[in-house]
Amino acid sequence: MKHQHDTIEEEIRPSLGEIGRWPLALRRLHQRLTPRFARPEPRRHALLYLQAIVSDIPRKNGWQIAEHAKQLRPYGMQRLLSRAVWDVDGVRDDLRTYVLEQLYRPGDAYTIGVLDESGFPKRGNKSAGVKKQHCGVSGRVENCQVGVFLSYVTTQGHALIDRDLYLPEDWLSDRERCSEAGIADTVPFRPKWELALEMLKRAREAGLPMHWVVADTVYGQAVDLRNWRCRNMATPLFLPSLVMSLSALQPLRVDACLRKPQWPMPPSYTSRIGSGSA
Repeated sequence: MKHQHDTIEEEIRPSLGEIGRWPLALRRLHQRLTPRFARPEPRRHALLYLQAIVSDIPRKNGWQIAEHAKQLRPYGMQRLLSRAVWDVDGVRDDLRTYVLEQLYRPGDAYTIGVLDESGFPKRGNKSAGVKKQHCGVSGRVENCQVGVFLSYVTTQGHALIDRDLYLPEDWLSDRERCSEAGIADTVPFRPKWELALEMLKRAREAGLPMHWVVADTVYGQAVDLRNWRCRNMATPLFLPSLVMSLSALQPLRVDACLRKPQWPMPPSYTSRIGSGSA
C-alpha cells in the first residue's frame, strides 16, 4: 500500500507477546485444514510452506523455502503446488471462516471488502493465463499472470479471503495450450469483474458481514456487478478516485460523497483518502 494512501495515522504493530503466539496459532490453523488433504505428505509440506512464507527469508522461491524447511531439494514444495491432491477451495473456505473469527466483532459497522488484482511476472509462456498484459507489481505491460483478489478489512485488521486466476480470452481459444496447462475444456472465459462478482457471492453465501465494497473503476464500471451490489448491500461501491452511487448510477467525487449523511464512514477510514480528479 502506498504511503500517501494509508487510512490510519499510526501503524498498528503487534506486541512481542502476540508475535510469540503466532507459531502455535499457525499450527492450530494447519490442524483445521487436515481433512482437506488426501495424503499426509502434502499436508506436512503445507505447514512447512506456510512457516517459510511468514518467515523473514529474503526470497520465497522453491529453493529458499526448501532450505528453510531443512530439505535438500524443492521437489516436495513444488509438488504441493502443482500435482498434490488437496481441496483448494475447501482450504479457501476454512481460511474465510478463520478470518471471520479473528477479525469480526459483533456490532462492527465498518466491515469492508476490497477487490483488486495483482500481476505475477513470468519469463516463460507455459503458466496458465500468462501473456503480455498490465502488471500491477511493476506498473507496466509485461509477461505475467493476473489474479483477482478479495480481502476483508475490519477495525481489527485485514486479510485475503478469496482469489481467482484471470484467463485471457485468447488463452481459452487455444484448447491445446489449455490442455498442456491443465485447464479443462469446460472452463469459460470470465472477465475480471465477473471473477470479482463470484467472490462477493461466495462471501455473502458464507454469511460474511460486509458493509462496504471498495474497488477500482475496472469493477465499478461493470453494470452487472453494480446491480448485484445494489440489490444485496445497502451501501454504495466505493472507488479510489470516484464513488459510484448504485441507486442512481451517477459518478461523484469522493469528497462530495463523504459529505452525504446517508453514507456514513468512520473517520479513521476517510481522513486520508484522496478525492482524485473525477
